[in-house]
Amino acid sequence: MTQTQSAPPATWSPPTPQQTAALQSPGTPAPRGAVAQWFEGTPGRMRAFLVLAAAISVVFGLCAAQGFNHSDGALQRAEANAAQLVRIQAIHTNLVSANADATNAFLVGGLEPAQQRQHFVDSMASAARLVAEAASAQPADRDALGQLNTTLVTYQGLIEQARANNRQGLPIGSQYLRDANATLQNDSLPLVKALVAANEKRVDTEFDGVSVGVWWVFVSGLLALLVLFFTLRWLARKTHRYLNMPILVGAVIVLLTMFIGGFALISGSSSATNTRDGDYASTLALSRARIAAYDARSNESLTLIARGSGTAYDEAYNASAKVVDEQLGKISGGTAGSGLWSTYQQSHADVRSKDTAGNWDAAVKVATRTSVDAFGAFDQATAKELENTSSGVSSELRDARDGLPPIGWLGLPIGILVALLIAWGMSQRLGEYR
Repeated sequence: MTQTQSAPPATWSPPTPQQTAALQSPGTPAPRGAVAQWFEGTPGRMRAFLVLAAAISVVFGLCAAQGFNHSDGALQRAEANAAQLVRIQAIHTNLVSANADATNAFLVGGLEPAQQRQHFVDSMASAARLVAEAASAQPADRDALGQLNTTLVTYQGLIEQARANNRQGLPIGSQYLRDANATLQNDSLPLVKALVAANEKRVDTEFDGVSVGVWWVFVSGLLALLVLFFTLRWLARKTHRYLNMPILVGAVIVLLTMFIGGFALISGSSSATNTRDGDYASTLALSRARIAAYDARSNESLTLIARGSGTAYDEAYNASAKVVDEQLGKISGGTAGSGLWSTYQQSHADVRSKDTAGNWDAAVKVATRTSVDAFGAFDQATAKELENTSSGVSSELRDARDGLPPIGWLGLPIGILVALLIAWGMSQRLGEYR
């Protein structure tokens, strides 16, 4: 009996691409994905317009919020940096004021006038307090303010040595006074001037940034309106329905937000510009004039202390006096300080006339009496004006911020509302194809 061998079991193999293509009927399209089918035909194009218009509406809301937040932040930072600049300039003023008191009191010899001594002490104390406040208000200034504190310790030590020697009638006292003045001019004031320059730059940057928010609102608003316009136009041509109220209302909301918000930002930017050209510019000019005036007064005294060899100090006086005249001329609306400065200049001319004629004692008498009174009147008048202008800067910038509508936090809700209106309007047309 013969045995038959069974055939091995057949194995299955997938059809080749050629076999698959042969089995498919000609003209039968390949199955499309669900997303592609969702955008097919006129209903699909409606959905595409819906997605595009809704997305651009939300983007408009975000851009409007960003624009208002940017401008509001710039106004807030401009106010804070302007206040810091006023502090730094006040430090500068107090230092040169104290130095003017010290040099002028040195002319008296022996025990200086109590009032003048107290003014020196108060000026240095005020400078120290403002240094601490400025370091707390602006962390970027802390390192330079710390270095300034160190130089002021050296300066005060030299002033005290000059006073002690002057009370005893020792000539070396004048050398200590010159060393103290050199420390202030070469070590302390360069730090202060660098701080002033840095804060002026910060303020200018923020003033320039206030207007940037306008572009965020107008550019995004125009883009959103264009998309909504083409959406309405396409719907009108395809459906022969020439008015889609929900989408039209959404477009009106975008238009109103763009114009109300945009013009509010333009108004805020205009207010900031007026502040910059008005009270802020006057504050800078007054501060610079007062600083230069105190520096001039110090050099007047140092010229007399040098007793015939103070040509360099006299030239420094003239340079500082020129700065005072220039800065007072920049103040909007004029200043009472101009006339009072002229009165002090007349006293200084009398001092120089007597000193040049060889009557040093008479020159000192004028410098420590008439000149002190004339300068005091100038100091008080300009200090009051400076207080008014610096307060004006803060209040005007605060008013500009308060005048901005709350689109900073309403921007996104507005964008979402417009997107929902677009979805509502499109759903009405899509329902007609079901």
